[in-house]
Formats: sequence, C-alpha cells, structure tokens
Amino acid sequence: MPRRVIIIVLDSVGIGEMPDAEKYGDLGSYTLGNVARRRGGLNLPHLQKLGLGNINSITGVPAAPAPEGNFGKMAERSLGKDTTTGHWEMAGVILERALPTFPQGFPRDFIERYELEIGRKVIGNEVASGTEIIQRLGEEHVRTGKPIVYTSADSVFQVAAHEEIIPLPELMRICQTARTMLTDELRVGRVIARPFLGERGNFYRTSNRHDFALQPPHKILLEYIKERGLEVCTVGKINDIYAGRGVTDYVPSKGNMESVDKTLAYMAKVETGLIMANLVDFDMIYGHRNDVEGYAKALEDFDARLPEIFEALRSEDMLIITADHGCDPTMPGTDHTREYVPLLVCGPILNKGVNLGVRSTFADLGATVVEYLNTEAMANGKSFYSDIRR
Repeated sequence: MPRRVIIIVLDSVGIGEMPDAEKYGDLGSYTLGNVARRRGGLNLPHLQKLGLGNINSITGVPAAPAPEGNFGKMAERSLGKDTTTGHWEMAGVILERALPTFPQGFPRDFIERYELEIGRKVIGNEVASGTEIIQRLGEEHVRTGKPIVYTSADSVFQVAAHEEIIPLPELMRICQTARTMLTDELRVGRVIARPFLGERGNFYRTSNRHDFALQPPHKILLEYIKERGLEVCTVGKINDIYAGRGVTDYVPSKGNMESVDKTLAYMAKVETGLIMANLVDFDMIYGHRNDVEGYAKALEDFDARLPEIFEALRSEDMLIITADHGCDPTMPGTDHTREYVPLLVCGPILNKGVNLGVRSTFADLGATVVEYLNTEAMANGKSFYSDIRR
C-alpha cells in the first residue's frame, strides 16, 4: 500500500522550558502547562488518549494508562525560537547562528537604501503589534502613501499597506525588494506583506498576507520526498516558510479550523507522500496577545476535530502532531518562548504507547519521515521509526 505522512504543526504549543531558556529570558515558560493551570484545566480527551499527558504534567490532561499513540518531546538544537528556525529544523536544517532580530528597528542606513529602491519613504521602523500599528499609523499611511515598516520579536521585516493606497501587486514588489536586500547580517527569516483595509478607527488586516522566506541553505525534507516522486502538499504558511522548496501543491488558510478542513481535503485525495499543515491561530491570535482563555479554547477546538482526522487515516498512514516553538501567554511580554515541543505519533500499522523520550533535535522528525517513505536519508536527525514499527 502507498504510504503517507500527515504532519500537523500546532504553532507555538510548547511543552516546557528548555535548559537554556534563561538565556532567552524564558525561565518558567510552559505554554501548555501554564495555560492549563491558569485556566483551571484543559479538556483534551483525544490528545490525552494519544499520550499528551504522558509527556509532562498538564492540568486536566492525565497520563493515559494505555496510550493509543507514541509520545515524547523534542529539543531545538538550533539557536533561536522563531517559526522559520523551528520548521527548518524539522526539515533537517540546524542553524548554528540564530536568525537576526531587531529590537530597536532596522538600521537607518538600510532604511534609507530601501526607500531609494522602492521609491517611497516609509514610516514606523519599530517593534510593534501588527493590529496595533495599523490603528496608530494607518491614517498617516493613507494620507501620505508611505508604507508602514515594523518588526517583532521574530526575525521578520513586515510591511503594512492599505490595499486601496498601495495595490497588492505593488506591495508584493516592495516586499520582494526587501527580501533581495536583506542579506548577510540582516538576513531575516521572513519578509511579510501585511495588507489591510478600512478607515480611521477601523483598519483591519485582510487575508492577502504573503511571506517571502529566506531560502534554506541546503536540501530539506520536502525536497527528499518530492525527488522520490511523491506528493508534497502543504496547508497554511508551510509553503511560505520553506520558500516553496519541494512543494507540489499548496493551499492558504485563514485559521485553525479552515486548516483542519483543508488537511482533511488533502487526506481524501492525496495518494502518497507528505501532507503538512500549520495551525497558526495559537500563536498569532492568542499567544502573542496573552489571551489565555482564547488559547485554551483553540486547543479544545482542535482536539474536537481529531476524530475526523483519525477517521480519514488510511492503513499505511503516519500522523505526527507537534509544534515549532512556544509562545506562553502567561509570560511577561508577547514573545515566543524557548521550549521543548510535543511529539505525538500514531498510525494503524504502528506500535502504541512507546515513550520516544526527549529527542535531541527537531530533525529526528524529518529523519523518521524519510525513512518511513523510503527516500534518501537526511544529513541531520536520528529516526525513531524502528521504535514504533510493528
């Protein structure tokens, strides 16, 4: 039977501080555990059955006496704690140097060169929330036509513009210009186009966001699978994170539930290879906004959809549920947090209840996938397939 692997990345759902968390200002971070504790418990019966509560203590999610999945957690070997770093490491890229961040904004000389290249002055150039900065600077942008440049705790260069002031093709052009210019010490992980609409006091971001990602430095998981002649289908921002490398088909999505819907649609038609989805709401809507209740509800909403995913699994499928970093909404500030990520693996032909322990790198996930799909081995990572095969 043809084999498939379905990877669902719960964006930012960390499972406890890593040993070096203090270096990142993240001592005490534990996204899942702190959300559960602050909430008074989480109701995650399907994740609990897979073994989520067997990894670490989580209020309301007890350890399963006989887990129906295999469980463990993964440490990030790369330096950093952002989206690009975490996803790249799953795909076999381990960064010895963290992608740069700009807590004081981008250097003035770079901004001046950028303004010359795009033929426009910019406003902003600060660390800011995307929803807040368009309310604060949106009116000036509409009046002057100057795009809003901002960054965050991530390695990103973001450009916000009203779609009726700077049309989407022009916004994409000026973002691609930034991507081309941001090299060497300024090589941010992503340049993000952030279009918005509305009027003073009621500006709102549209769904026409686009990410211009840094190219991975060498061959990645998705390319190994594509070169084997298998399909590689991605949901949400996965295609952008990997700069399209190795992707045979992709669909954007506007939120967690739409991402689940589109994952299920792929599971109904893709015959072989990889289906990979990112569920961004945990991070974008709840983690970065310190919304504990919203985060908890989003976890429970995802858990409620798991029976549909289980039902769609074919006999030779492997399902992997994991995360890319933490974003503990109970911590001071709104940054990502340096945490282990959960690892839950199940499938009709796989063993159950195997404790996969603490993996030394996210790349173990990719190494396992390529072994399962019988492709060329990756340079990084140690497969755990032999531990869970029957």
